[in-house]
Amino acid sequence: MKAVFKSTGGGRDPLKDSTATFPAGELIFGQGDLGTDMFIIQEGEVDIVKHIGNESHLLSHLEKGDFFGEMALMEAAPRTADAVAKSDVKVLVINGSRFDEMLRKNPEIAVRIIRKYSKRLREANTLLERLVGREVDEDQISLGSTQGGPSEKAARHRLVDVATGTAFFFSSGDETTIGRSDPVTGILPDVDLTPVDTNRSVSRRHAKIIKSGSDYMVLEEVGTVNGTYVNDQRIPTGTPVALHNGDLVKIGLIAMKAVFD
Repeated sequence: MKAVFKSTGGGRDPLKDSTATFPAGELIFGQGDLGTDMFIIQEGEVDIVKHIGNESHLLSHLEKGDFFGEMALMEAAPRTADAVAKSDVKVLVINGSRFDEMLRKNPEIAVRIIRKYSKRLREANTLLERLVGREVDEDQISLGSTQGGPSEKAARHRLVDVATGTAFFFSSGDETTIGRSDPVTGILPDVDLTPVDTNRSVSRRHAKIIKSGSDYMVLEEVGTVNGTYVNDQRIPTGTPVALHNGDLVKIGLIAMKAVFD
């Protein structure tokens, strides 16, 4: 199916130009496409997906009020990622001249764009760290096999979603944040449960896993709504609770198994 475009009539407001609708699963634009428009989400959700080699990586999950595609207008460069309709989507379509008018009339828009670029830089750094870390692990595995000795692969502790089997790896530091990403405020947790949290039961900043020497603990953040459980026991807010290999961790409605390698 193709997007359906509709004029919203005349007027001097640059936002009152045209809208487009996309069914769930539709590609709004593809990585490498030339772009002449940006979009503001009126209804629905959009995923921004980056392709590197033969793999796809979710960069952002956008909701009502979020905007995307403005980089092509500002840089006159090809799209850097796919934009895919996660659900049925309705967007405002803004072309270059109207985008310039928006910036002149409302400087706050420029501030939001700067914040978004800062968030994108953090996302790119996080993705790069993950890719580089994986390459190091693979090199260590190969070296161990060549020498005939034990593998020197770094420990890749993780939480595995019971329902889908999706693995969420701990960060390489002493803290691993757990929650849902927020493209508006720039929250990007190490363990982003957005893809599996269809009921939105997980708070933006829900919990964290703390490393102390060789020990690991789970700590629930202040303000968490739907609770954090270890082996079906709710843990108190702000108090670290020991986490061991095989423990069942429940973040909101998402049940996961701790796997320590």
